[in-house]
Amino acid sequence: MMMMLRSLSRPLERCLGVRAGGDALMWHADLKPHASGDFSIAVVQANNCLEDQSQVFTSPFATYVGVYDGHGGPEASRFVNKHLFPFLHKFATEQGGLSADVIKKAFNATEEEFLRLVKRSLSVRPQIASVGSCCLVGAISIDVLYVANLGDSRAVLGRKASGDKENTVVAERLSTDHNVGVEEVRKEVEELHPDDSHIVVYTRGVWRIKGIIQVSRSIGDVYLKKPEFYRDPIFQQFGNPVPLKRSVITAEPSILIRKLKPQDQFLIFASDGLWEQLSDEAAVNIVFKNPRAGIARRLVRAALQEVAKKREMRYSDIKKIKKGIRRHFHDDITVIVIYLDKHRGSFCNKRTKQNAMGCTVAPVDIYSFNADGGDEDLLQKIT
Repeated sequence: MMMMLRSLSRPLERCLGVRAGGDALMWHADLKPHASGDFSIAVVQANNCLEDQSQVFTSPFATYVGVYDGHGGPEASRFVNKHLFPFLHKFATEQGGLSADVIKKAFNATEEEFLRLVKRSLSVRPQIASVGSCCLVGAISIDVLYVANLGDSRAVLGRKASGDKENTVVAERLSTDHNVGVEEVRKEVEELHPDDSHIVVYTRGVWRIKGIIQVSRSIGDVYLKKPEFYRDPIFQQFGNPVPLKRSVITAEPSILIRKLKPQDQFLIFASDGLWEQLSDEAAVNIVFKNPRAGIARRLVRAALQEVAKKREMRYSDIKKIKKGIRRHFHDDITVIVIYLDKHRGSFCNKRTKQNAMGCTVAPVDIYSFNADGGDEDLLQKIT
């Protein structure tokens, strides 16, 4: 009987991973195969409702990674998690493969679909107009890496150093942080709005667009993109509408295309909750110096140890803090580590490629472990 129960649970574990022992707000899948090697994923929840969403789709020929860091609520990140990959597949099929144009179309279609949802829902749920999500996507197809980004989630490459430092690894940032805390981004936003001296304001210890939001690109945040929303009586009743002449943030992704090289070792995709605590170099060194199994979980724990250190607490004390209250200590954190074995000349065998077919979706909410079954529907849509 016990053996039967174990066998029944294994498909769920393969799809969803498991909770981390000792921390009811952490979930992880320690090591799974993809076409070019292995990957590891971990998530820790801080908000009352988990606002980070994430997924990895693998096939024998391609690997897709998505990290979606929501703000103002979980609706936008959950929406992106269900719609972006099917749009990528649709446009890639129509155009004969992946390209920067395909990625832009998929991002734009996701944005437009979410706008339609907001318009339909406004009368019963006006706050949905102020919900948004950062969006970080990675794709590996035929030895080419694509990284597309909105917001301040980040992709970092770990590559072997050349010359005398062959046993060390170098961190190479592959994405752009669209956050007005970065001076270049702040100047970019100010140059786009020369007639608005208060387009970026320093408030509550950070720079914010219109004193509200730190990121300059996102999916959603409709009230900061569509001037007609601040005039809507329903939305006016909900909160503090922002008078706009035109959109102050965009959904235009930054896209990097890079041929993978033999010295490229691994990729780290993570929401800003990780990067607020660890530098690119620190994260890359942790991955380089430690075993693969559970490496994403190790990075999350390293970030939480930094949180505890800053607060002069013990890590064990951080783990005891309940969701919601925990947001005062750290953000939701999502980490996905992708190893790049094939591109270093160690080609995966046929069995590994066959096992690489699948879709791993982190739970919608870690505390309740309430995964909504969308992983199977998503896999069906893509394949």
